[in-house]
Amino acid sequence: MKSLVELIAHKRDGGELSPADIERVVGALVSGDLADYQMTALLMAIFLRGMSDTETVALTNAMTRSGDVLDLSGVPGVKVDKHSTGGVGDKVSICLAPLVAACGVPVPMVSGRGLGHTGGTLDKLEAIPGFSVNLDTSRFAEIVRDVGTSMIGQTARIAPADKRIYALRDVTATVESIPLIVASILSKKLAEGIDGLVLDVKVGRGAFMKTEADARRLASALVRVGTAAGKSVVALLTRMDAPLGLAIGNANETREALLVLAGVGPADLVECTYALGAEMLVMGRAAGSLEEARAKLAAAVASGKAAEVMERMIAAHGGDPRVVADPSLLAVAPKTVEVVASRSGFVSRIDALELGLSAIELGAGRTRADQAVDHGVGIDLRKKPGDAVQAGEPLCVVRARDDAASTIARIAAAFAIDDRGPEDKPIVIGRIDRSTAE
Repeated sequence: MKSLVELIAHKRDGGELSPADIERVVGALVSGDLADYQMTALLMAIFLRGMSDTETVALTNAMTRSGDVLDLSGVPGVKVDKHSTGGVGDKVSICLAPLVAACGVPVPMVSGRGLGHTGGTLDKLEAIPGFSVNLDTSRFAEIVRDVGTSMIGQTARIAPADKRIYALRDVTATVESIPLIVASILSKKLAEGIDGLVLDVKVGRGAFMKTEADARRLASALVRVGTAAGKSVVALLTRMDAPLGLAIGNANETREALLVLAGVGPADLVECTYALGAEMLVMGRAAGSLEEARAKLAAAVASGKAAEVMERMIAAHGGDPRVVADPSLLAVAPKTVEVVASRSGFVSRIDALELGLSAIELGAGRTRADQAVDHGVGIDLRKKPGDAVQAGEPLCVVRARDDAASTIARIAAAFAIDDRGPEDKPIVIGRIDRSTAE
């Protein structure tokens, strides 16, 4: 049997590791028999040499089994989750989970905090007074069974190897490796005890994948590996050049997600939510076609059933369910600054990345892992790409704790105004399933 050092050298030299080899490595990392600097050497070898699908499946499975795999057998039905690769203004999970659950598909969701310029679902949920994302797995399973959905953070026993490996990747320039990204995403999701997964792979300036070709490669790998691991997996590619919806910031985005459940959300956010939700209902066997699924989603909103599920989930997590009917109960920073147009014309571009970074400067995100976020600060767009605007008319409203002059200037520079607007493009760029994964 090769030593752990020999396995590192084998991958360094372009060799393929067997599933047993990968199981040994992950087990040794968790037990402490493999030092962090040795794992770092292996990660760099993987970054440079890549991994086959067989290796990536083995790594995903080993990371999944490094902790607890939740048993949701007591929850009837096909359990389906959704994962987004992250974007600016992406609050879809908050409205999608209760909406899909209201249509009869259980949604167990383990979510994350903000990463880089993208906001985190957990931070947005914690803008709801009293809402706890730190529930144990038994309570999580109970809520999924009784309410239809629950949204928690990754516990110490859910894919602990992923936590260790990601921390090393983050500081050793090995984040941008598709096999490592795939294993990280899927190990956490498979540990939830789900039957199926719908992926939202963002594309554009405000996404981690800037080009459609890169996003398609990642989506295809996620679908191939997730399918090989025994799950139903579908991926949608969605645009992320401009922010999704009109709200950026924690309480801001939670407020807008609640508006979707009330039937009055922004068109692009509603379309993204319905496109993903329709895939989840078909995967969960609650609808026979995407058209039927969309009709069921719309009916759940119109009847108030989706909002009712949200109220029940919030209450089960210790939060104040009154926010669903009255989103004004969510925090708002005291200082309001309008950013106005310098000329008349059409909004031709809104730089999502710059607005995401500006929101962090306001306090909506973190520059260190130990920082708290300010739930009340954020940016409310008044114009979207393609909208006509007059000189002096507000482009957005910034909610801050102080005058934030340098951030206001950065936000203003994120808007471009021209004599004509951009071509109208659909939010969903493409769809990848097991038959079309490259």
